[in-house]
Amino acid sequence: MKLINQNLHIDGIDKKILRALMEDARTPVLEIARQVGISGAAIHQRLRKLEKSGLLAGSKFVINPKALGYTTMAFVGIFLDKAMNNPDAVKQLKKIPEVLECHYTTGNWSILIKVLCKDNEHLMHVLNREIQSITGVSRTETFISLDQQIDRQIKI
Repeated sequence: MKLINQNLHIDGIDKKILRALMEDARTPVLEIARQVGISGAAIHQRLRKLEKSGLLAGSKFVINPKALGYTTMAFVGIFLDKAMNNPDAVKQLKKIPEVLECHYTTGNWSILIKVLCKDNEHLMHVLNREIQSITGVSRTETFISLDQQIDRQIKI
C-alpha cells in the first residue's frame, strides 16, 4: 500500500479498480472483479473505503453539449472593481446556466470562468447582458476555444 496523504492508502488492486471505472464508470463490478482476480464483494468494500476517504468525488454521465446545439466554448477573465466584490459576483455567476466553471485566480483577472453557449451570438448576449451587468464587474476578456484537444483526469 502507498501513502497518498495522511488518511488515504491505495494499493495496486485499488489502482486497477479505479482505472477500470475511470475508463468506463458503467463497467459492472463483477467484470472488474474478474479482471482483478478478487470477489465482487471485495470490490464493493474497496470502493466504499475509497469513497469514505474522499478520493472518489462521485460518478456521473457526461452529456455531449453539441448534441444539444451548444458549440461555442469560451473562457472569460473577469476584472472586478474590488476583490471584496468576489463573493457577490460568484453568487450572480451561479445564476447563469451557461457558466460551467468559476475559478478565483492569481494574475490579471479576479475570476476566470468557463462558458458554454449555442453560438457566438449567444455568447455575446451572455457577456453583454448577464456577466458584464454584474455589480463590481469592470470588464471582461474572452477567449473562444476552437477545439478541446486534451480532456482527461489525473492518472492513478
